[in-house]
Amino acid sequence: MSTTSLDRTTEAVSPVRPPRRDDPARPVRRHRSRGRGLTVAIGAALAVGALITAFPFIWMIASSVKPRSESLAYPPRVLPEEPTFEFFVQLFQELDFGRYLLNTIAIVLIGMVGLVLMAMAGYGFAKFDFRGREPLFFLVLVTMMIPVQVTMIPTYLILNGMKLTNTLVGIALPSLVSGFSVFLFRQFMTTIPTEMIEAARIDGASEARIFWRIIMPLSKPILAVQVVLTFIGGWNSFLWPLIIANDERLYTLSVGVALLNQQIASNPSLQMAAATLMVVPILIVFVVFQRFVVQGFALSGLK
Repeated sequence: MSTTSLDRTTEAVSPVRPPRRDDPARPVRRHRSRGRGLTVAIGAALAVGALITAFPFIWMIASSVKPRSESLAYPPRVLPEEPTFEFFVQLFQELDFGRYLLNTIAIVLIGMVGLVLMAMAGYGFAKFDFRGREPLFFLVLVTMMIPVQVTMIPTYLILNGMKLTNTLVGIALPSLVSGFSVFLFRQFMTTIPTEMIEAARIDGASEARIFWRIIMPLSKPILAVQVVLTFIGGWNSFLWPLIIANDERLYTLSVGVALLNQQIASNPSLQMAAATLMVVPILIVFVVFQRFVVQGFALSGLK
């Protein structure tokens, strides 16, 4: 018998070796299965937390379209059986919420004008070298440490001397400039390459053209952040309009909701309709600008 035939016979009669127990792929599979289980558990926990957090908002919207009998029923139900929008109609037809809404929108629009002023200030602090720049920027930072309540009386006296009390301009004027917004613009605009600005100047572009054609388009993320913050500040303005305005026709939505809670305490559906009118626009604005808000805070260096 030849050597080749002997080797074939040996391979034929040799038993099949069992797989080794120390398979290196087995710990990897086990680690992956544990990782998937942990991911599922974290996702479930986050979903439960999100549901608990969103439940008051869901309850508010559902209660705003409930008939009064369902809103006072016990045990309470989350979803209405017969939805109705009569309380939203009542807010605008009987309780003058249309005027409050227009006042709030006007205050927000006036506050948006301040975005341009604060963007110019941030651009000046970021890209211009002038005498006293650092002390001036330090004063801007100091204003962030002073509570708003401390400056309300001096601001009221100044606006009263200018005959701007009991006016929409007087309500919106203090929100035109914010130290925090100037700080955000400055932090973001320092990331814009100075070489790009110098190249535009060499090509003969004026400072106004550079600002509107180069700086502002590149500052869209931080502008989105400022739009959201300005909208929220103007939309939720409560204490300052209550101080400076004596005429109810100049009140904002938040003041109107507070008056509604004092005057009508036996109609939860009407109160929830007013609260929905206050909250839903803010959520819509945030959802629209959410991507830019995250990008703006990341690029501005705030964490």
